[in-house]
Amino acid sequence: MSWPAPISLHREEAALVPLSRDHAGALAAESAVGGLSKLWFTYVPAPEEMVAGIESHLAKQAQGEMTPFCVLDAEGRPAGSTTYCSPDAENRRVEIGYTWYAKRVQRSAVNTACKRMLLGHAFETLDCIAVEFCTHVLNTPSRRAIERLGAKLDGIRRAHRIMPNGTIRDTAVYSITAPEWPAIRAHLDWQLERPR
Repeated sequence: MSWPAPISLHREEAALVPLSRDHAGALAAESAVGGLSKLWFTYVPAPEEMVAGIESHLAKQAQGEMTPFCVLDAEGRPAGSTTYCSPDAENRRVEIGYTWYAKRVQRSAVNTACKRMLLGHAFETLDCIAVEFCTHVLNTPSRRAIERLGAKLDGIRRAHRIMPNGTIRDTAVYSITAPEWPAIRAHLDWQLERPR
């Protein structure tokens, strides 16, 4: 059995459910909007690659390498995907990654709600001592979003990965530790509950 085990998590603003092949059509339609699959510094499956992308995630889940989720918006429509990945049960660490959101929910409460659910589950149920986030050093929007969560930069892994377009990725590595979680939880709750 994979760790973390598949689970559904729900909030008013969004929900996370185990990723399945049934999500392929809706996610393919969302990835077609706004040129998401053309971003060179991150990977969002193109519509024609969505089935293969989901199959890859499910194969990695079967091997214990990740726990993938479909992101649902407040109306229950698929709006992206995310995963727990790089699990280390012995050291109670996990990464949140492979995240992408439909253009229509970007800059909404969806990302904050998803991170609140994933971090809460990691620290409060899985008893993690740290949760990690990794992104391309040049992916400024992703880095700013991670920093807004309260994650701290651990460092840069130089020449860490070869990207699909053949460029070499330096990876910015961030983390949140268990002692930091109560303050970050309070901040995320405030962001989600404050009057707009």
